[in-house]
Amino acid sequence: MSLKSNDSRRDRASTWALRLYALLIAVFGLALLVLGIRLARVGGSWYYAAMGLATIASGGLIWRGHRAGIAVFGLATLATIAWSLWEVGLDGWALIPRLAWLAVLGFVLLAFWPVTLRQLPGLDRRLYGAVAGVLPLVAALLIALPIFFPRAVELASPQLAAARAPEAFSRGTVASPDGNVAASHDASSWTSYGGSNLSNKFSPSSQITPQNVKTLEEAWHFRTGDLKPDDADYAYAFQSTPLMIDGTLYVCTPSQIVIALDAATGTEKWRFDPQADRKAMANIAASTCRGVAYHEAPAAGTEACRARILVPVVDGRLGAIDAKTGALCIQFGQGGFVDLNEGTGNTLPGFVAPTSPPLVMRGVVIIGTGQIADGEERAAPSGVVRGYDAVTGVQRWAWDLGRHDANAALAPGEIYTRGTPNVWSLLAGDDELGLVYLPTGNPASDFYGADRTELEDEYTASLVALDAATGRKRWHFRTVNHDLWDFDLSPQPNLVDFPSAQGPRPAVVQATKNGQVYVLDRATGEPILPVVEAPVPQYVDTDERIAPTQPLSPGMPNTVGRPDKQMEVLRESHAWGITPLDQLLCRTEFRQLRYEGAYTPPTLQGSLAFAGNHGGINWGGISIDVQRGIMVMNSNRLPYTEQLFTREEIDAMGVRSVFRGVSERPAYMPQVGSTYGALKKPWMSVLNTPCIAPPWGYISGTDLRTQEIIWRRPLGTGYDSGPLGVPSRLKLEMGTPNNSGSVTTAGGLTFIGASLDRFLRAFDTETGELLWDVRLPAGAQANPMSYEIDGRQYVVAAVGGHERMETRLGDSVIAWALPKR
Repeated sequence: MSLKSNDSRRDRASTWALRLYALLIAVFGLALLVLGIRLARVGGSWYYAAMGLATIASGGLIWRGHRAGIAVFGLATLATIAWSLWEVGLDGWALIPRLAWLAVLGFVLLAFWPVTLRQLPGLDRRLYGAVAGVLPLVAALLIALPIFFPRAVELASPQLAAARAPEAFSRGTVASPDGNVAASHDASSWTSYGGSNLSNKFSPSSQITPQNVKTLEEAWHFRTGDLKPDDADYAYAFQSTPLMIDGTLYVCTPSQIVIALDAATGTEKWRFDPQADRKAMANIAASTCRGVAYHEAPAAGTEACRARILVPVVDGRLGAIDAKTGALCIQFGQGGFVDLNEGTGNTLPGFVAPTSPPLVMRGVVIIGTGQIADGEERAAPSGVVRGYDAVTGVQRWAWDLGRHDANAALAPGEIYTRGTPNVWSLLAGDDELGLVYLPTGNPASDFYGADRTELEDEYTASLVALDAATGRKRWHFRTVNHDLWDFDLSPQPNLVDFPSAQGPRPAVVQATKNGQVYVLDRATGEPILPVVEAPVPQYVDTDERIAPTQPLSPGMPNTVGRPDKQMEVLRESHAWGITPLDQLLCRTEFRQLRYEGAYTPPTLQGSLAFAGNHGGINWGGISIDVQRGIMVMNSNRLPYTEQLFTREEIDAMGVRSVFRGVSERPAYMPQVGSTYGALKKPWMSVLNTPCIAPPWGYISGTDLRTQEIIWRRPLGTGYDSGPLGVPSRLKLEMGTPNNSGSVTTAGGLTFIGASLDRFLRAFDTETGELLWDVRLPAGAQANPMSYEIDGRQYVVAAVGGHERMETRLGDSVIAWALPKR
């Protein structure tokens, strides 16, 4: 039956509006057809091409006034609903690009209902109602219900929590034979970056509980004043976790200013500015200071600098400051500083850039060369790790892959071995065993390794245990064979007493960017839980050599995808977008990239890396409730693309090392001195959203007694982010990429920021239930910490954002506590 209009102006306008609608869906269908054919030609789904044809036909028939156009649209919608459920099931986020556009077009068609019925008295009203009302409603509900009632939020039962044995899982502290303050901590202190040298990020304070956490209030709010200058050509990241010792809080800012605060009131006691070289700050990924270290020397004739703060400076210095006054300890090194550039062969600002605090043990300050710029130059400064006398700054030892004797001095003009794996992240130490644990990175060419030495391969992405007093190696464990993915070992090691058949066993729990969690004997490095060598993809289109296997830890959950015992493997159907068009582009790119599962090597063709080089778990690491035996980990679920380029291509594109002038393509990695350059980036759509459906970030709890995940849920919302940078202002738990970590407390709570939205959250450590959140003035890309003073427990976090994560910058240090009685 044909569509007829009367002579009224209103009906003529409605008819032309309906024709415009028909034209729009036909044009949209044409785009689906063209892009769908492109996808089909590279081996992808034919659905989009078929749907494009159906949409064009529907639009054409509606334009010509045929009722069949409505029927075609309805049949295509019904087929799409069935196909979508077959591809992704009841996943509301994944259904958005598949069904949302059809729901919108259907509801728009519903707006023409009154005039269309008047014009077409013979039209089957049930058909029109089903196509314009019922089917769009079904599509909308299939999207909305799983999003508002998510299956991804999996909590532990309260009964399971109640049945957990109340006795302590691990000691949570060790004895220090030399009285090292950083060895352990109690409820009244936070003596080292991770709480103590054991680095479990656990507070023994139990005043704040799941029952009263909702009453937390801001106790004090301090502004450091270290805001990024308007003319700065460098990025800022406020990632500091403070120390708290004897009632004083010590925090460092992105430009390495150290500030001492009254821990009860947040009032400033003193500050020290090392005047970091701005050129060095510009030559690293982001200028940051993750924390400082504390050392208290034995009683001496003078109190000046007996207690001191050791601060890393991104221009390659290590400074010592009087903990009481903030004055420089001029007897340390040369006028208060040790030059970490010495012996590395470095003359370029920022090529040696320590951004993480040192570790103090056996009277020795232990520090690596820091954030050696990734992917810039193969002949980078040495990755040497050195120990300095904590009082005088005199070098005690140096662990360098090219030298066998850690105590031998360099000959005149000699330097440590260039380009070796560096240690840029956070250290841990056992003051009883006298061992310091070093998580190593990569040689400076992250994505090409055919030119690496045998020793470089052996110690890349490895956990190395050294004697803290002498620097001699006790053992090492490699987490990646011939690393080509920038899987440098960045999470801080955690030292716990792990349950075994023979009783508690001193262990190191090592999380990784590549998604595995290893459990090793603390004294010997032998795996406590099995480690298996699993076959991995071998195809490569360069002269690269590929390791045939990779060491996996099947007994522990992994973070290749959502936290689970099985590694997630991507398929074309995982590709995502806000609309079917950007999803189509992501699906096509998936088919064009090389991907054969985890550890797919980088190629000239372009490869998909999952986990991506951001993790898995990054430097924020894991926290362990040592009383309950629960490991809390926040992880990323964000694939990266990795592509190699010949030296000729890199040079032709004008890609240069950041140290050698302005690069025409700064996102590329020149890898000067290697055969190939590289490009790595998150796998993102044209609308600047990840090319896989949420969740993009998780937080989970694992029972270390059973090694099973007891709860998991997405971490973060789109409240402050969205497509094209437009925030959604919705607190839906979609899970965002995250950076930094958590703190657990004896009260049974886990506090964490880390996500892209500006909230600090408290979860029940036993069940995963979200119990409290608070709005923040900036991003929370720093690990929080906790302590008690004057009978009141405080939770403290640096709140200043991360420019590379595109969270809001700020300069706040904020403390929360229960209301005063």
